[in-house]
Amino acid sequence: MIGPVPLSTRAGKKETGMQKGKRHMVKAIAAVDIGGTKIAVGAVSETGTVLNRMECATAPKDGFASAVGRIQEMLHVAGIGLEFEGVGIACPGPLDPFTGILGEIGTLPGWQGANLLAGLGNEFGTRIAVENDADAAAIAEMNAIPSGTNGCFLYVTVSTGIGGGILFSGRLYRGAGGSHPEIGHQIIDASGPQCYCGVHGCWESLASGAAMSEWIGVQRPSLSEITAEGICALARNRDSLAERAVEREGYYLGLGLANLVTLFSPTNIILGGGLMRSSTLFLDHALQVVREKCTQVPAEKTRIASAALGADAGLVGAAQAWFLKYR
Repeated sequence: MIGPVPLSTRAGKKETGMQKGKRHMVKAIAAVDIGGTKIAVGAVSETGTVLNRMECATAPKDGFASAVGRIQEMLHVAGIGLEFEGVGIACPGPLDPFTGILGEIGTLPGWQGANLLAGLGNEFGTRIAVENDADAAAIAEMNAIPSGTNGCFLYVTVSTGIGGGILFSGRLYRGAGGSHPEIGHQIIDASGPQCYCGVHGCWESLASGAAMSEWIGVQRPSLSEITAEGICALARNRDSLAERAVEREGYYLGLGLANLVTLFSPTNIILGGGLMRSSTLFLDHALQVVREKCTQVPAEKTRIASAALGADAGLVGAAQAWFLKYR
């Protein structure tokens, strides 16, 4: 990070061209959004505008140090002409948002025990804030809605895995010991497939992008390497098995949402994540399931909608997590 203007300059001595350039550089937060499939980095202004954005494959099997090196390289490019006031990082959990130490993350095998603060702290010489990726996106999406801080606000990300963030009256909910609630691992069907979390039939094992890929690969082995995006493309072309896969996605997505509506009676549930880019294929079915299953709460008063910030939610949230911590 560029240091403060020397005291002698502030006292009225003539500035050099380099000093003037530093003084007029735009300040931003270096934001990092780590996902199971890709890593996005960018420079984000205090108003939440993404000034620059880059991304690369996560490639978790290459190791944590490799990912840190790629993040540093991309941030140096994204920060050209800017002054980084801080670094905000959004990452899947379990992780400790206070120490930056990662737990055993199913989508990031081999990264357990790695420390995000230590990994990036020395490179930019500035303060770092670490937040669960779903919590960070929840903060960003809540702030994007004029009435977002009213009542209970839930953000659900449906991508390689499923996660979420919960806010009450604008305040992020943390569980015992500051832990993050793992709504993606609620049990939906105990006879379902086993998840890396140890249980059978959790929401993530049934309705995530990875779950779609695994299911269709069992039904048609020739598609064992296809992504959820590829499945949705086949469904648009009227492939019958792919259509069954997205119908199944709608059903299980709806069951998990119905549980959240019944438990929290939230004002808003906002849906984000990569799989939601294909939501026109299955969201109506999911909402129908919610209406059918939620008989004990006024489900019609819960607004369920797609995320406003799209792919930038994680980056904006990482930056806003920094502002919440240090401003």
